[in-house]
Amino acid sequence: MCGRYQLINDFINLPDLLKKDMPRGLSQKYEPQVLIKPGSPILVLKNEGKTQTSIMLWGFISEWSKDPFDNTRPKPFNARSESVEEKKLFRASWKHKRCLIPASGFLEKGHLIRRKDSQTFWLAGLWNRWMSQEGSELESCCVLTTEPNELVKQFHNRMPVIIPNGLEEEWIASVKNAQDLKALKPLMTKWDPEEWEAEPINKPNANQLSFL
Repeated sequence: MCGRYQLINDFINLPDLLKKDMPRGLSQKYEPQVLIKPGSPILVLKNEGKTQTSIMLWGFISEWSKDPFDNTRPKPFNARSESVEEKKLFRASWKHKRCLIPASGFLEKGHLIRRKDSQTFWLAGLWNRWMSQEGSELESCCVLTTEPNELVKQFHNRMPVIIPNGLEEEWIASVKNAQDLKALKPLMTKWDPEEWEAEPINKPNANQLSFL
């Protein structure tokens, strides 16, 4: 029940939306990452009245969690796009807290799936905010998954939802009603693999598991 992805693009080549409103000092502290695992702090694009970049934990933490650092409690880092409307854990975030996670590739059974032009792309996700009784806050997120396309299905029966360039703000924007949410559902179907490739990894890590 795991996933791995990478973000190896230099800061200057990251999408402009990530630099629109970002944490202070990010441009100096940013480093490319070859292997990003669940539980890691990651870059996330969200919208709370405005588009901004945040740093969240990869692993969804519910707002009713008593201890977000209790490792005996599950912190889902994937969510099936087909059921987010129905599941109590994700229902509110599907309505109000959709997000985007920048990536340059994701790993599936000894293969790196990436764009042929090596450009950054967007993993669709949901995020949440946990607050302690003292008022401290912790933001976390998970990746949405869908049925695989022709490229990915040779490795696994699920793949991450990818939001096309140009539709970023439409995905993360606040919605007014159920009809607006329904209009987003076509974005969660399998994507065209034509501009993508699967590159074998010479020495795959034994801990590299697949997206659910």
